[in-house]
Amino acid sequence: MKDRRHLLERRKKLTGMSLAAPVLLGTFLFFLLPFAICIRYSFTFGVGGAYFAGFGNYKDVFSSYAFRLAAANTLRFLAVGVVSNIALSFFLALMIKKGLAGSRFFRYILLLPLVLPIASVVMVLQVFFAETGVLNNWLTSLGVPIVQWLEGPKAFYVLLGLYLWKSVGYSVILLLSGLNAIPEEFYQTAAIEGAGSLQKLVSITLPMMAPHLFLAAVMGIVNAFKSYREAFLLGGKHPHDSIYMIQHFLNNNFENLNYQRLSVAAILLLLVLVFLLCGLYILQNRYREE
Repeated sequence: MKDRRHLLERRKKLTGMSLAAPVLLGTFLFFLLPFAICIRYSFTFGVGGAYFAGFGNYKDVFSSYAFRLAAANTLRFLAVGVVSNIALSFFLALMIKKGLAGSRFFRYILLLPLVLPIASVVMVLQVFFAETGVLNNWLTSLGVPIVQWLEGPKAFYVLLGLYLWKSVGYSVILLLSGLNAIPEEFYQTAAIEGAGSLQKLVSITLPMMAPHLFLAAVMGIVNAFKSYREAFLLGGKHPHDSIYMIQHFLNNNFENLNYQRLSVAAILLLLVLVFLLCGLYILQNRYREE
């Protein structure tokens, strides 16, 4: 009897290992091994990384104006975009939760960006914001000088608006599911004890929403990095300085076959992502405990 049970347990383990093996093998071949090669390249120079360079490549990248510009723009876009996305999505989710007039129709509008091809949306934006586009034609008819929407500093805000338009709908749905999961008894008890709307928000809603806010922030960060596609479609490989992102730096160095600088930038990008996600996770746990 014991031998049979031991055989069944062993068979289950083998089945589990056989199911996990393709995933583990793929992770090793396509993620861990390339990352190890990337680390090696970051400390070498020459064809195929033939010579050891120490931290020379890191100094070279940090002294590069293109990298500093790309890093600053990326961090700025992350800070403004993710915070704006969370704040706007949370506000809209609260309004829909309260059942304000038009909220049902507004739900369908929020889902629209999820089904529209982003390339076609960018083409419409280019027609609308071009130097001789619809918006500038309307402004000049009012006596306002032509504005460089895509070739000047305002390109950052065009890209930011596109990011929010693309991300808010998903975040609202996510946060709305969290709001609907909060028991109404909590609010009723707080009302009996004399708590106001702001106190309910701070003491009940936000702590209960911490996991959903964390997930919305993570998705916002992911979508912010994916905005390189829109930045590339709007400005090409060398856009205006305001929307030159870290992915432009990576892509341009890849095309120039400068794998050392590419590897250094990729490692630094990974470290920033890990730092951001760990920071968000710690904040979420602390807020829930309080």
